Amino acid sequence: MEAVLALLTGAMVAGSIFLMLSKNLVRFIFGLVLASNAVNLLIFAAGRLETSRPPLIPQDASHTAVAVANSLPQALILTAIVIGFALLAFIFILFFRTYQTLGTVDTEAMTDAEPAADDDAAGGTRP
Repeated sequence: MEAVLALLTGAMVAGSIFLMLSKNLVRFIFGLVLASNAVNLLIFAAGRLETSRPPLIPQDASHTAVAVANSLPQALILTAIVIGFALLAFIFILFFRTYQTLGTVDTEAMTDAEPAADDDAAGGTRP
């Protein structure tokens, strides 16, 4: 099972890199979401996949008598999901504002911060 998850994680990372190298901001956002999910799957697979009991200790015991699942990867994944959602919401806001301001999602057409071509011809100086 771990080999399948490793291959799936690798495919997700490859797909996310492909999407993030695109000149379209929508594809970049999808690539970022895919990379976030690939990292979550990597943490899940690194937490040793076992069929164990949930990590609950009975009230009358000080420790468990049987092997239980490791709860740390589950907590890390839950935290990563929350952080990934917050990052995604922030990126969507930036994307929407950029689209409102520039009117395009193509990164090649986003040249507001660059000097205009006629400034260079008129003898403008660059820093």
